[in-house]
Parts: sequence; C-alpha cells; structure tokens
Amino acid sequence: MAQHATSLPAARLGRAVGATGAGSSVGGVVLVLPDGDPVSARRPSSLAYASALPLARRLARAGRDDGLVAHLVRYRGRGWNGGDARLAADAEWAADEVGRRYGDVPVCLAGHGMGGRAALRAAGHEAVDCVLALAPWLPEEDVAAEPEPVKQLVGRRVLIVHGTNDARCDPELSFKLATRAKKTNRDTCRFEVHSDGHGLRQHRTEVLALAADFVQGSLFAHAYARPVADALAAPPPLGLRMPLAAGFGKSLGGQRRR
Repeated sequence: MAQHATSLPAARLGRAVGATGAGSSVGGVVLVLPDGDPVSARRPSSLAYASALPLARRLARAGRDDGLVAHLVRYRGRGWNGGDARLAADAEWAADEVGRRYGDVPVCLAGHGMGGRAALRAAGHEAVDCVLALAPWLPEEDVAAEPEPVKQLVGRRVLIVHGTNDARCDPELSFKLATRAKKTNRDTCRFEVHSDGHGLRQHRTEVLALAADFVQGSLFAHAYARPVADALAAPPPLGLRMPLAAGFGKSLGGQRRR
C-alpha cells in the first residue's frame, strides 16, 4: 500500500467555476467534495468528479451576483482510509488554499457520499461557515469505537440531504448524527428525499435548488426559502426529517420568509 500511496498526486483545486475574470470580486467559495471509498489506495475517480460537477455549476450560477466561486477538490486518492481520514485532510488543505488565493472569504464545504463525510469532518476549519452533506457516508455505530464527531459543527450552518432509499449510505445514520449535532448546534437541519437513492437523481432538480438556497442564505445572508427556515427553526425530529417537496425551487419567491 505504501508504494501506491507515494505515487498518488498531491491534492489540488479544480478549475474555478464562476466569475473570476478581470474586475470580478470573489465574495465566497464553495469547495465541492466528490464521493470516494471507505478504503482504497487507488487514484481519485474521474466518474466521481464528473458526478460532482453539476452541483458546482449550479451553486456558482445561483451565487453569481454575490461573487460565488466553486472549485472541485481533487483528492490525493479515493480512500478515506480509517484514522488517516485522508479526504477530510484534503478538504482542510483546500480551505487553506482558498485563503491563499482569495483572502478572507466565507467557505462552504459541499460533499456527496464520502465527500459528505469529509465536509462534516473538516467543518471545524476557521474559514468554513456552512456545510452541505448530500447522502453522506457514515460508519456503522459501534459501542467499542468513538462515534463520528460533531463538535466541529458548532457555529456552522449545516444541511444534510438524504434519499430514503439509499442502499449504499444508510439514511438513518445521517439522522442519528444530525440528532447529536442539533443538541449543540441549533443551526442544523436535514431533508429527506422520499423514494430517492444514493445519487439523488430522481429529484435532482429539487436537490440542487435546495442546495443553492441553503448556500446563498448561509454565505450571503439571503432569506432562506420557507422550508429551509422552518427546518432550521424546528426542534428535532421535525427539522431533521423535513420532506423535500416535489417542485421545490420552481417558485421560491413564494416560499421565502419576508
């Protein structure tokens, strides 16, 4: 395994998605963290990067007027690899790199699957304002092991989105993590996408609209759509099992709080 590890590329940021030309001002950055594997010494998956690109494009387009830029994080490898938590370490490196490139701007960590776990784990970085975890991969609970940490989420706004038919990442595990997080961080909410699977493809339009609304509200203090505001304000379990309504995003003007 060591031989494979030394041949892996260094972590880096993918090409910026969003307005970064002459005269443009960067107001915030979304770091999009692709899916990965629990254990692997292989190089990052090009398929995972391709799957994450629509989210980066959608968020950058929604936040264009606020100067939002999105970058895919290109990992050193595709494996989390136990205590190494390599994908989370790469996410932290990426947040450092944002500071070097853009200065003191707010950062959102947005990940899918194992990238969702990395986003949650790396949330304690000082530049991070909010976390978006889509169908996060989380370990099975084990009485002999420490539970997945949540203290790093304090002071961040957190949105978890999970399909109820996810056969790869148990949605009940993200509900349990959200329940623990809510006890110390009231700015935590979770939406359930009924009948959708791990890829959240069946309701992709609604999921992307929800993600964009959350990121704009969290990074730039725009009013959240009413379902998001209600989910953040509701006590558990209501705000952690909020159903994502079909058609979300088609008429956000009527859903937002004034």
